[in-house]
Amino acid sequence: MPTISHIVKKLVEEKPILQHALSMNIVNFASLAERYKDEIEKELGKEVKHSAIIMAFRRYADKLQEKEAKVPEFDYNSDISMKTNLVDICVVKSTAFFSKLRKVYEIINYKKGDVLNIIHGNNESVIITNEKHKNKILELLKEETISNIEENVVSLSLNFNPKFLHTPGVISNVVRMFAWENINILELITTSTEMTFILNKKDVMRAYNLLQGLIDKN
Repeated sequence: MPTISHIVKKLVEEKPILQHALSMNIVNFASLAERYKDEIEKELGKEVKHSAIIMAFRRYADKLQEKEAKVPEFDYNSDISMKTNLVDICVVKSTAFFSKLRKVYEIINYKKGDVLNIIHGNNESVIITNEKHKNKILELLKEETISNIEENVVSLSLNFNPKFLHTPGVISNVVRMFAWENINILELITTSTEMTFILNKKDVMRAYNLLQGLIDKN
Protein backbone atom coordinates (compact mmCIF):
# COMPACT_ATOMS: atom_id res chain seq x y z
CA MET A 1 0.00 0.00 0.00
CA PRO A 2 1.47 3.39 -0.99
CA THR A 3 2.46 5.89 1.66
CA ILE A 4 2.99 9.65 1.48
CA SER A 5 6.76 9.06 1.44
CA HIS A 6 6.51 6.59 -1.46
CA ILE A 7 4.37 8.98 -3.51
CA VAL A 8 6.65 11.95 -2.80
CA LYS A 9 9.69 9.89 -3.82
CA LYS A 10 8.01 8.93 -7.10
CA LEU A 11 6.93 12.53 -7.79
CA VAL A 12 10.44 13.88 -7.28
CA GLU A 13 12.19 11.15 -9.28
CA GLU A 14 9.90 11.91 -12.25
CA LYS A 15 10.96 15.60 -12.14
CA PRO A 16 14.74 16.09 -12.41
CA ILE A 17 14.49 19.87 -12.02
CA LEU A 18 12.57 19.49 -8.76
CA GLN A 19 15.07 16.90 -7.58
CA HIS A 20 17.90 19.33 -8.26
CA ALA A 21 16.12 22.14 -6.41
CA LEU A 22 15.57 19.90 -3.37
CA SER A 23 19.20 18.82 -3.37
CA MET A 24 20.22 22.49 -3.38
CA ASN A 25 17.83 23.27 -0.49
CA ILE A 26 16.17 26.18 -2.33
CA VAL A 27 12.55 24.98 -2.17
CA ASN A 28 9.66 26.42 -0.19
CA PHE A 29 8.31 23.18 1.31
CA ALA A 30 4.94 24.66 2.30
CA SER A 31 4.26 25.83 -1.28
CA LEU A 32 5.55 22.55 -2.71
CA ALA A 33 3.25 20.52 -0.45
CA GLU A 34 0.28 22.69 -1.39
CA ARG A 35 1.02 22.24 -5.08
CA TYR A 36 0.98 18.43 -4.92
CA LYS A 37 -1.56 17.90 -2.13
CA ASP A 38 -4.47 17.03 -4.43
CA GLU A 39 -2.34 14.63 -6.47
CA ILE A 40 -1.07 12.85 -3.36
CA GLU A 41 -4.57 12.59 -1.86
CA LYS A 42 -5.95 11.23 -5.12
CA GLU A 43 -3.34 8.47 -5.22
CA LEU A 44 -3.78 7.62 -1.54
CA GLY A 45 -7.58 7.77 -1.75
CA LYS A 46 -7.92 9.87 1.39
CA GLU A 47 -7.28 13.32 2.82
CA VAL A 48 -3.77 14.08 4.05
CA LYS A 49 -2.54 16.77 6.43
CA HIS A 50 -0.55 19.55 4.79
CA SER A 51 2.10 19.20 7.50
CA ALA A 52 2.56 15.48 6.71
CA ILE A 53 3.32 16.26 3.06
CA ILE A 54 5.78 18.98 4.09
CA MET A 55 7.57 16.50 6.35
CA ALA A 56 7.76 13.88 3.56
CA PHE A 57 9.35 16.40 1.16
CA ARG A 58 11.77 17.57 3.88
CA ARG A 59 12.89 14.02 4.63
CA TYR A 60 13.40 13.25 0.96
CA ALA A 61 15.37 16.49 0.51
CA ASP A 62 17.60 15.52 3.45
CA LYS A 63 18.32 12.18 1.79
CA LEU A 64 19.19 13.91 -1.49
CA GLN A 65 21.54 16.31 0.26
CA GLU A 66 23.24 13.45 2.11
CA LYS A 67 23.66 11.67 -1.21
CA GLU A 68 25.16 14.80 -2.77
CA ALA A 69 27.63 15.05 0.09
CA LYS A 70 28.83 11.50 -0.60
CA VAL A 71 29.53 12.10 -4.29
CA PRO A 72 33.29 11.75 -4.87
CA GLU A 73 35.08 15.07 -5.28
CA PHE A 74 36.34 15.82 -8.76
CA ASP A 75 38.69 18.47 -10.08
CA TYR A 76 36.76 20.23 -12.85
CA ASN A 77 39.75 22.40 -13.74
CA SER A 78 39.98 22.52 -17.53
CA ASP A 79 40.32 24.77 -20.53
CA ILE A 80 37.05 25.25 -22.41
CA SER A 81 37.35 24.73 -26.14
CA MET A 82 34.67 26.24 -28.36
CA LYS A 83 34.05 25.40 -32.01
CA THR A 84 31.49 27.48 -33.90
CA ASN A 85 29.73 27.28 -37.28
CA LEU A 86 29.03 23.56 -37.04
CA VAL A 87 26.28 21.41 -38.49
CA ASP A 88 24.72 18.25 -37.02
CA ILE A 89 23.55 15.73 -39.65
CA CYS A 90 21.61 12.64 -38.55
CA VAL A 91 21.61 9.71 -41.00
CA VAL A 92 19.68 6.44 -40.90
CA LYS A 93 22.18 3.58 -40.97
CA SER A 94 22.58 1.46 -44.08
CA THR A 95 25.23 -0.87 -45.47
CA ALA A 96 26.27 1.70 -48.07
CA PHE A 97 26.51 4.49 -45.50
CA PHE A 98 29.65 3.10 -43.87
CA SER A 99 31.51 2.91 -47.16
CA LYS A 100 30.61 6.55 -47.82
CA LEU A 101 32.03 7.60 -44.47
CA ARG A 102 35.53 7.06 -45.88
CA LYS A 103 34.89 9.85 -48.39
CA VAL A 104 33.59 12.08 -45.59
CA TYR A 105 36.93 11.75 -43.81
CA GLU A 106 38.71 12.77 -47.00
CA ILE A 107 36.89 16.13 -46.97
CA ILE A 108 38.12 17.04 -43.49
CA ASN A 109 41.41 18.91 -43.02
CA TYR A 110 42.41 18.60 -39.37
CA LYS A 111 45.55 20.70 -39.96
CA LYS A 112 43.31 23.67 -40.76
CA GLY A 113 41.24 23.14 -37.62
CA ASP A 114 38.33 21.27 -39.20
CA VAL A 115 35.94 19.40 -36.89
CA LEU A 116 34.55 15.91 -37.40
CA ASN A 117 32.70 13.92 -34.76
CA ILE A 118 30.75 10.81 -35.72
CA ILE A 119 28.38 9.19 -33.24
CA HIS A 120 26.91 5.77 -33.96
CA GLY A 121 23.58 4.74 -32.42
CA ASN A 122 21.69 1.52 -32.98
CA ASN A 123 19.73 2.80 -35.98
CA GLU A 124 21.21 6.20 -36.78
CA SER A 125 24.57 7.91 -37.01
CA VAL A 126 25.30 11.58 -36.45
CA ILE A 127 27.95 13.57 -38.31
CA ILE A 128 29.06 16.80 -36.64
CA THR A 129 31.34 18.96 -38.77
CA ASN A 130 31.92 22.46 -40.09
CA GLU A 131 29.05 24.20 -41.89
CA LYS A 132 31.31 24.75 -44.90
CA HIS A 133 31.37 20.98 -45.53
CA LYS A 134 27.60 20.49 -45.31
CA ASN A 135 26.80 20.54 -49.03
CA LYS A 136 29.66 18.20 -49.96
CA ILE A 137 28.65 15.71 -47.28
CA LEU A 138 24.97 15.84 -48.23
CA GLU A 139 25.96 15.22 -51.84
CA LEU A 140 27.93 12.13 -50.76
CA LEU A 141 24.92 10.95 -48.77
CA LYS A 142 22.24 11.88 -51.34
CA GLU A 143 21.02 8.29 -51.59
CA GLU A 144 20.87 7.89 -47.80
CA THR A 145 17.98 8.82 -45.51
CA ILE A 146 18.73 12.04 -43.64
CA SER A 147 16.45 12.15 -40.60
CA ASN A 148 17.51 15.54 -39.24
CA ILE A 149 19.85 18.47 -39.83
CA GLU A 150 20.69 21.01 -37.11
CA GLU A 151 22.44 24.20 -38.18
CA ASN A 152 23.83 27.05 -36.06
CA VAL A 153 25.49 24.48 -33.83
CA VAL A 154 28.43 25.01 -31.47
CA SER A 155 30.58 22.58 -29.48
CA LEU A 156 31.96 23.19 -25.99
CA SER A 157 34.68 20.78 -24.86
CA LEU A 158 36.38 20.15 -21.53
CA ASN A 159 39.55 18.10 -21.00
CA PHE A 160 39.85 16.34 -17.66
CA ASN A 161 42.33 14.14 -15.85
CA PRO A 162 42.03 10.33 -16.25
CA LYS A 163 39.92 10.08 -13.06
CA PHE A 164 37.01 11.43 -15.13
CA LEU A 165 36.23 7.98 -16.54
CA HIS A 166 35.80 6.39 -13.11
CA THR A 167 34.27 9.23 -11.06
CA PRO A 168 30.47 8.95 -10.65
CA GLY A 169 28.37 12.04 -11.14
CA VAL A 170 30.67 14.21 -13.29
CA ILE A 171 28.53 14.05 -16.42
CA SER A 172 25.20 14.15 -14.56
CA ASN A 173 26.33 17.18 -12.57
CA VAL A 174 26.91 19.24 -15.72
CA VAL A 175 23.83 17.91 -17.52
CA ARG A 176 21.62 18.72 -14.52
CA MET A 177 23.16 22.20 -14.33
CA PHE A 178 22.30 22.81 -17.99
CA ALA A 179 18.75 21.47 -17.53
CA TRP A 180 18.23 23.81 -14.58
CA GLU A 181 19.05 26.75 -16.88
CA ASN A 182 16.86 25.36 -19.69
CA ILE A 183 19.84 24.71 -21.97
CA ASN A 184 19.13 21.93 -24.45
CA ILE A 185 21.93 19.46 -25.24
CA LEU A 186 21.75 18.26 -28.85
CA GLU A 187 24.57 15.74 -28.48
CA LEU A 188 26.94 14.65 -25.72
CA ILE A 189 30.29 13.15 -26.72
CA THR A 190 32.68 11.66 -24.17
CA THR A 191 36.00 9.85 -24.23
CA SER A 192 38.18 8.78 -21.31
CA THR A 193 39.29 12.37 -20.67
CA GLU A 194 37.03 14.59 -22.80
CA MET A 195 33.45 15.79 -22.50
CA THR A 196 31.93 17.68 -25.43
CA PHE A 197 28.49 19.27 -25.57
CA ILE A 198 26.84 20.05 -28.90
CA LEU A 199 24.50 22.99 -28.38
CA ASN A 200 22.43 25.46 -30.33
CA LYS A 201 24.23 28.75 -30.91
CA LYS A 202 21.61 30.68 -28.91
CA ASP A 203 22.49 28.74 -25.73
CA VAL A 204 26.26 28.63 -26.00
CA MET A 205 27.26 31.74 -24.02
CA ARG A 206 25.06 30.81 -21.06
CA ALA A 207 26.50 27.29 -21.18
CA TYR A 208 30.05 28.64 -21.40
CA ASN A 209 29.50 30.83 -18.33
CA LEU A 210 28.07 27.90 -16.36
CA LEU A 211 31.08 25.73 -17.21
CA GLN A 212 33.47 28.54 -16.35
CA GLY A 213 31.71 28.97 -13.01
CA LEU A 214 32.09 25.25 -12.30
CA ILE A 215 35.81 25.43 -13.12
CA ASP A 216 36.34 28.56 -11.01
CA LYS A 217 35.01 26.76 -7.92
CA ASN A 218 38.01 24.42 -7.97
